[in-house]
Amino acid sequence: MNKIALNGITWGHSRGITPLFAAAQRFSELYPHVEIIWQKRTLQEFADYPIEKLTKKYDLLIVDHPWVGRAAATKCVLPLDEYLPKKYLEDQLINSVGYSHLSYYYDDHQWALAVDAATPVASYRADLLQRNSIPVPGTWPEVIALAKRGKLAMPAIPIDLLMNFYMFCQAHGNEPFLNEKEVIDIETGLKALDSMKELLSLVDKKMFVCNPIAVAELMTSTDNYWYCPFAYGYSNYSRKGYAKFLLIYTDLVLFETGTHLKSTIGGTGLAVSSLTNNKEWAIQFVSWVASPEIQSNLYVQHGGQPGHRSAWVSEDVNRSSNNYFINTLDTMDRAYLRPRYNGYLYFQDHAGIPLQKYLLQGGRPNKVLEEMNKLYRNSKRRTKTI
Repeated sequence: MNKIALNGITWGHSRGITPLFAAAQRFSELYPHVEIIWQKRTLQEFADYPIEKLTKKYDLLIVDHPWVGRAAATKCVLPLDEYLPKKYLEDQLINSVGYSHLSYYYDDHQWALAVDAATPVASYRADLLQRNSIPVPGTWPEVIALAKRGKLAMPAIPIDLLMNFYMFCQAHGNEPFLNEKEVIDIETGLKALDSMKELLSLVDKKMFVCNPIAVAELMTSTDNYWYCPFAYGYSNYSRKGYAKFLLIYTDLVLFETGTHLKSTIGGTGLAVSSLTNNKEWAIQFVSWVASPEIQSNLYVQHGGQPGHRSAWVSEDVNRSSNNYFINTLDTMDRAYLRPRYNGYLYFQDHAGIPLQKYLLQGGRPNKVLEEMNKLYRNSKRRTKTI
């Protein structure tokens, strides 16, 4: 039998690459004539590089769900619903963690399977809070109080601030992107900016160059920061042996309205290039990796953060991760699904910049909203040209 080689591209953190290495190894043991070679890119490259260019080189792609509008427009990846059994896809939907599965469903097709699930959640160093007789924050005023002590860390690069802006808009009563002209109404937008300013004015300025991974590394390698109110969760840092100190992850706090903050869903999906010369084997690998048997065992055992619910409720999985999954499942289930239209990524790539500038340097909050609205309208027009 002829040797088959499948090339895959993923992102370079242990959560993104180690489980896929393990899956590729096991798949090749089961099917010795199939070799799967994974390459990695940085988290920023993962967010920025056009998916249709990657599909020319790679058979298998780990993708971010805001790309699916573009994927649907260019048909650069295969619509998996045309190749996978209906019963299989029904299981994926029923056992989705929040909107993880549906985030890759767009224009009546399933463009990827959710093999990874994440949303911003809270995390803390239990040893440091206990040592200083500080309870884990449960309300917004408690978060502010800890920030005033200089012990709070959070990612504040443009993309993370934008995701937090969506969260605070909802905390103040309205969902973003409900019409074609403005991201959010002025009243809600100003309240969201005010809440963000209240918190970001108190944190270490180094946070403005930190992504979620950098924050987790700071919190698990030093004693400088005790608590993070919201950052995309990485279960790796709650597992013994991964970092010097462990993080415990938990739900977001209660906001002023008495309800928990609602963060913006992330995670990754596994897609198949429409240009692959080995369609059947690529699809078989994708469906195998996303299956409950692999997700709740081999995938999570090698540092993955599965998209299948069976892993999140597993006692064995939670025992090995300080209950990361069960502690944050409610946060995942209520997380907001951001837009995915073809052109949205232009907005996402640029809209966090004026937001960060305002939070760092001050200025007119109305101007920030005006700039974001202009970018939004431009992104809607780009839909026709991308």
